[in-house]
Amino acid sequence: MAFKDVLSNPITFTDLALIPSLLLLFQILTRKLKKKQRKNKYHPVGGTIFHQLLNFNRMHDYVVDLAGKYKTYRLLSPFRNMIFTRDPANVEYILKTNFENYGKGKYNYENLKDLLGDGIFTVDGEKWHQQRKISSYEFSKKALRDSSSVVFRNNAAKLADIVSETAKSSRSMDIQDLFMKSSLDSIFKILIGVELDSLCGSYEEGIKFSNAFDDASAMTVRRYVDVLWKIKRFLNIGSEATLKKRIKVVNDFVYKLINNKFEQMQNLKDDFAKKKDDILSRFLRVTQSEPTDLRDLVLNFLIAGKDSTASTLSWFIYMLCKNPAVQEKVAKEVREATEGKQITNFAEFAASVDEEALEKMNYLHAAITETLRLYPAVPLDAKICFSDDILPDGFSVRRGDMVAYAPYAMGRMKFIWGDDAEEYKPERWLNEDGMFRQRSPFKFTAFQAGPRLCLGKEFAYRQMKIFSAVLIGCFVFKLRDEKKTVNYRTMINLRIDGGLHVCALHG
Repeated sequence: MAFKDVLSNPITFTDLALIPSLLLLFQILTRKLKKKQRKNKYHPVGGTIFHQLLNFNRMHDYVVDLAGKYKTYRLLSPFRNMIFTRDPANVEYILKTNFENYGKGKYNYENLKDLLGDGIFTVDGEKWHQQRKISSYEFSKKALRDSSSVVFRNNAAKLADIVSETAKSSRSMDIQDLFMKSSLDSIFKILIGVELDSLCGSYEEGIKFSNAFDDASAMTVRRYVDVLWKIKRFLNIGSEATLKKRIKVVNDFVYKLINNKFEQMQNLKDDFAKKKDDILSRFLRVTQSEPTDLRDLVLNFLIAGKDSTASTLSWFIYMLCKNPAVQEKVAKEVREATEGKQITNFAEFAASVDEEALEKMNYLHAAITETLRLYPAVPLDAKICFSDDILPDGFSVRRGDMVAYAPYAMGRMKFIWGDDAEEYKPERWLNEDGMFRQRSPFKFTAFQAGPRLCLGKEFAYRQMKIFSAVLIGCFVFKLRDEKKTVNYRTMINLRIDGGLHVCALHG
């Protein structure tokens, strides 16, 4: 960033101006900490939270840089240590062995609650167990699998129509934007039974909501490196004032949909209401939830079901563009699994991508999984230590410390994946018979592990495989500009910054 750009950005300039004073404070705190640390062995210091702030736009690569030096390290912060690990033994201990001692905690809750409320991604204890139990029951239902697959096929066909029209005109498109809109349409149909149709741009209110939600996500993540965010929120200035406005747009939209659903459920006859397939209707039938609880449910499901899959599909297309041989192998497998069906109608072709066909697509499954290894939807996941502990590596952790594992960094570690760790190789996920093989969830951490293993894992794979099969079965994708660097935007999910601009040819 040029110096004049820093000066023109009052928020950034304020942050930078405070760093020297705060670093001095750190020196004083560090001296005091050393006296307390003589009895315990603590992880090496890799830097401070202010180094993280300076590297905010490349945060995950900054974590990779430090992970190359230390398996586990600390970043000093005024209020707590921030511990980052890429050690699978530590990850297993945090997520499974001593699960009860590591959770979201007050720190994560305070950072996330304005956007995600008391949803499953922000709470611990009884609230988490209750939501986990109900959600697990819903995701295990065959009815949800079948109804969601229909939604995914319908929206994949709509997306293919748009890609086809763009291909005919020899224009490029932002495929990430299309994935985001299509995933938003899919998740709202499955969640609330509402046809947003943001893909076709006919629902302006839905588009405003989506943009506000994306901005709110990015500003919420910034709280983790901005030690002044509570002051800004109290004074209603800077990024916190903007966040407040974005969350109002989000809330107004979601509460409107929830109220409409309440009225709809009350007006419908009981036998007809029971036929409703959307998740919100089912929740209303089995629980007496307040509108606030339902709002939290919707937004937590949304960030899991829309952002994560759309981001992964975008990185997947990017990887296929960079590896055309892989793209051809995926296309060949799709054609074989759908029995070489002649593509005359996208809706008919999407319908042929049924459960039986998806089961045959081992290479596609491997290619998506390889994308998640290098570009995990959630690149960094943080827990709070509830009581003093010692990790498997022998180092101590204090109560209140933030302990984070880094899927993005772990996917690039040679000691986990071999010397070709940074290469895109779907074959690493296949056995000698070409069948997909699982890896330890404590090495491949894209879906968490242990009691908090992602409930929507199979749900997400099904959505991504249907969309991928339809698009790669019908088109060949190329980057609009092969020389342009593709970077991510630092937010809760790993989003391509500025979109992914590609050209498509009919396959």
